[in-house]
Amino acid sequence: MNRFEAVIFDMDGLLLDSERLELQAFNLACDQFELGDQVKVFERCVGANSVLRDLTLKEGFEGAVDFRKFRDAWEAEYAIITHERVIPLKAGAIDLLNAMQLKGMPVAVATSSSSDHAHSKLKLSGIYHYFDSIVGGDQVSESKPNPEIYLKAARELEILPIDCLALEDSPNGVRAAVSAGMTVVQIPDLVQPDEELLKLGHIVLGSLAAVLSHPF
Repeated sequence: MNRFEAVIFDMDGLLLDSERLELQAFNLACDQFELGDQVKVFERCVGANSVLRDLTLKEGFEGAVDFRKFRDAWEAEYAIITHERVIPLKAGAIDLLNAMQLKGMPVAVATSSSSDHAHSKLKLSGIYHYFDSIVGGDQVSESKPNPEIYLKAARELEILPIDCLALEDSPNGVRAAVSAGMTVVQIPDLVQPDEELLKLGHIVLGSLAAVLSHPF
């Protein structure tokens, strides 16, 4: 870890165990519109900001349902599921954040969620105070897999991208951080890396806890 000057975290599915709740809400919305199993569409939405998510839904459900109505139903189901609910942290999150704090290492979040949602989720989960910067998907013009959000997070920390460690769970996020020129660790959640993604040469670990002991 000593070779890095900063760590940049994704949030949903990486720090917060929220993607399962997102999938639950997605499936409930699919039931409303009698769409059947659409998990492949969901997987393409993972790691995307609201603009790319809408484009994915529009393409995936073209001719079957108005994507705007589906999106609204999905968001409504998710709001019901998460209302005043603390989203659980992923295993190893607190230990890793504490270790970064002890090292005095700058830490940021680069999430496709909106800034408001990111601040709210992190506060409810009790880890908001660890972060020097939080960059939401509404603060950039291009969604992951574009590197813009990671480059912005590095600028806000005043650290060169090459000196940053990026931690991600989704393929979209991995592509974004690799394109930004960072060392990337993927800790897969619901979507596993395929052969094409593994060609990027990033590191794949089983949990956040494994990051501390990995020989970078």
